[in-house]
Amino acid sequence: MRRLESTPARYDRGIALLSGGRIGSVYERIAELAADRNVDVLDIGCGTGGVSIACAKRGATVVGIDRDAGMLEVAASKSSSIEWLELDSTEIEDRFDPECFDAIVSCLVFSEMSPQVQDYTLSIALSRLRPGGRLVIADEVEPEDAGQRVLYRLRRAPMVAATWLLTQTTTRPIRDLRKPLLDLGFGEVDSERPWPSFQIVTAIKPS
Repeated sequence: MRRLESTPARYDRGIALLSGGRIGSVYERIAELAADRNVDVLDIGCGTGGVSIACAKRGATVVGIDRDAGMLEVAASKSSSIEWLELDSTEIEDRFDPECFDAIVSCLVFSEMSPQVQDYTLSIALSRLRPGGRLVIADEVEPEDAGQRVLYRLRRAPMVAATWLLTQTTTRPIRDLRKPLLDLGFGEVDSERPWPSFQIVTAIKPS
């Protein structure tokens, strides 16, 4: 999605194409797992605001951060009740105090990070969650079954090519985050796959 960051008006269309029209249900599922009334939520890499807005509709107080001002401009045009900040994930510890959020969410962002930045962001997320707080990450992954992985790669190639031509948008699968989260000290790490090539991981900071 790096190319897309320079064309934020195309973001929603591109992600809808890449997800086969299912991204809206993912936003709602993340909000269902993370947000409720009187909950403070941080959305890392909020983009044009899909997850942030879904969380706010559930009564949460939401801060959405993104490194791209154009994306934030689109997000702000959709909702004025959310605090939108131009901020990279590596700057979280400079802006927010430890243990200040009840939930931290992120959708289709870790696929744009190097493994080192992924690890750093996960550790910072743990430190900024209150005890008992919840981390929810959703992103593209390769199917677990070997046969499904082959089919996934074959089916994905033309879709990615067509989507790039239309929107200059693409993603790449990430590793399974369950083990890194457990290694960091998160507890109750669970995952679900709305479809074989997409994973939503939920983890709790121990009380």
